[in-house]
Amino acid sequence: MLYLSVIIPSYKGEKRISKTLLAVDHYLTKQHYDYEILVVNDGSPDKTAEVVASFEQMIHNLRLIDNKENHGKGWVVRKGMLEAQGDYRVFMDDDNATTIDHIEKAWPYFKEGYDVVIGTRDSRDHKDAKQAVPQSFLKRALGDIGNILIQILAVWGIWDTQCGFKAFSAKAAKEIFSRGLIDRFGFDIEVLAVAKRLGYKIAKIPIYWINDSSSTVNLKSYLKTFVELFQIKMNLLTDKYHLRSPKSAESNEPKVEQHQNKKIV
Repeated sequence: MLYLSVIIPSYKGEKRISKTLLAVDHYLTKQHYDYEILVVNDGSPDKTAEVVASFEQMIHNLRLIDNKENHGKGWVVRKGMLEAQGDYRVFMDDDNATTIDHIEKAWPYFKEGYDVVIGTRDSRDHKDAKQAVPQSFLKRALGDIGNILIQILAVWGIWDTQCGFKAFSAKAAKEIFSRGLIDRFGFDIEVLAVAKRLGYKIAKIPIYWINDSSSTVNLKSYLKTFVELFQIKMNLLTDKYHLRSPKSAESNEPKVEQHQNKKIV
């Protein structure tokens, strides 16, 4: 049984995926556990799949899941999480905005019995969170508005739901992602909303985030995410996630525990 699965969703990643794969491989080859790296291509029109395939003989346990059609980040992350074999499963961005060594901050939480650990770039979530290059005023403003709506409608107590670095135990990954219905950027909100209502506490770890100027996230992406947020709210109200059980009937209000160097929701 593999200990860690690293899932990397990629769309139009031809120019950035090589550097990310080499960095992930460099870190993992120094670890004392078995692992796999799954790159899930989201129907990229460029040579993303070919670039990844060229590394399969070079990088240990690298596997390409090559989808010919574009479905969305949520769809490919879900596919990777459910096909992974690791006891623990983490997804990260193909631009290496959050480096894989951040997983070291997650291990203490997993050892304490937590099943979901998420990275945060927002100092309101964790005082040690940092960004190498601040986002533009427009992105910050849209992000703040969106975060307030997200907390009111779906996930209270988390300011940075969209950070592309989230880790799960195998049990939590199967239970959460098998219920997924949102295929694009709103899937992060859905994952956290479902996790909370299944009774999982969510640990936050501070990350050092490096913004990629070639990112495909734009104003249109933000607007689509807002639309998906309301879809998630309706899905919760109509129980499309099949969450109405004795376990999920517990209060949805977050339990916040503050410890030295860590915060748990």
